[in-house]
Amino acid sequence: MPINILMPALSPTMEKGNLAKWLKKEGDKVAPGDVLAEIETDKATMEVEAVEEGILAKIVVPEGTQDVPVNQLIAVLAGEGEDVKAAAAAAGTKPASSFETRPAAAPQDEAKKPIPPQTKTAPRPEEAQSAVSKDAGPGAGANRIFSSPLARRLAKESGVDITRVQGSGPHGRVIARDVDAAKSGGALKAPAAALAQAPSDDKIRALFEPGSYEVIPHDNIRKIIARRLVEAKQTIPHFYLTMDCLIGNLLTAREEINASAPKDKAGNPVWKLSVNDFVIKALALALQQVPDANVTWTEGGMLKHKHSDVGVAVSIPGGLITPIVRHAEMKSLAVISKEMKDMAARARERRLKPEEYQGGSTAVSNLGMYGIREFAAVINPPHATILAVGAGEERAVARNGKIVAAHVMTVTLSTDHRAVDGVLGAQLLAAFKTLIENPVMMVV
Repeated sequence: MPINILMPALSPTMEKGNLAKWLKKEGDKVAPGDVLAEIETDKATMEVEAVEEGILAKIVVPEGTQDVPVNQLIAVLAGEGEDVKAAAAAAGTKPASSFETRPAAAPQDEAKKPIPPQTKTAPRPEEAQSAVSKDAGPGAGANRIFSSPLARRLAKESGVDITRVQGSGPHGRVIARDVDAAKSGGALKAPAAALAQAPSDDKIRALFEPGSYEVIPHDNIRKIIARRLVEAKQTIPHFYLTMDCLIGNLLTAREEINASAPKDKAGNPVWKLSVNDFVIKALALALQQVPDANVTWTEGGMLKHKHSDVGVAVSIPGGLITPIVRHAEMKSLAVISKEMKDMAARARERRLKPEEYQGGSTAVSNLGMYGIREFAAVINPPHATILAVGAGEERAVARNGKIVAAHVMTVTLSTDHRAVDGVLGAQLLAAFKTLIENPVMMVV
């Protein structure tokens, strides 16, 4: 029986990917571990390995195809002793066993790569969705309405909006008697406020003279970034706290540390710390001092993190990515600097692995190098906070009744009000200010 090769889900949030390049051609022998293709996700380009042996009978999705849904058939493999032409002719026309490819491990991780488990595989995304929503009514999704099949049928027949029916069954499930009560004039939940709809493309284009603009289609990265930003602003109640930090001591310490860095064989410094390295370290330590702010909101309960995993916004062609410095509170400034330089370089080449940019407990976005004095950043789920860092500049400040010049950096903390309230956010920002103004406290 031919083996169907499906578009793999290379990350928990991946829905579609671009098939950038096939590294095998039709008729090639394939062994477990062979790299089959390069897949572009919204954040990275990843090599994908085969997990079965056979001959690549047919490539269904050609290289260069964009927005290929996860689990769509992309190729067919003929098993041992099977007729290759017959397998190719049968591609997608009859049931076939399928296997999911896997991301190729980075060479440096090969030795410690875990052996793939041979137990039952996890359900595919559509199977998982079916499992959680089989009792969900028309409101299935982020605001699922759980209801029995009978209740849904009665609501449809009676013209009752089931999303407004108050459920009395287990876990708030809507059952038949709830629909009957609603039909008889029982209390209904207030209708959810409708989100404003953006004007259509045609309406926007009608505002401009034909031929006065060029249409540049969105790539996959920009589409996903746009969707996630809208979701973040619509679902996370943001509030903002701004504070000025005096960074004269930090700049002096940075200059002295960089001057004392050992040299490599080529005579170049082994490390060169940036202000952002100090910011990452200070935020990581501040989260340890204010652990109630080192959290992630979920509907079932708060996730209180033991370590400070700090994401750092990095601009890449067409978008933004946030590689994560794991356990940043435990790392030296030199290690943080080295990790960030490496991840930023690989991010721009779209070579980061999903585990290097997914998760984390907070993030830093620094636009100071562009001369931006202050700004407020959008929280990147599942984070509860993000620190926006402005430019360090000389400003007039009052000291002991006199106006003097000092180096000042303005930072703004965007906070998820469900997880971190005003006082807690203020405590976190105050702890950060103390550390960034006294950098010697980061190394003791």
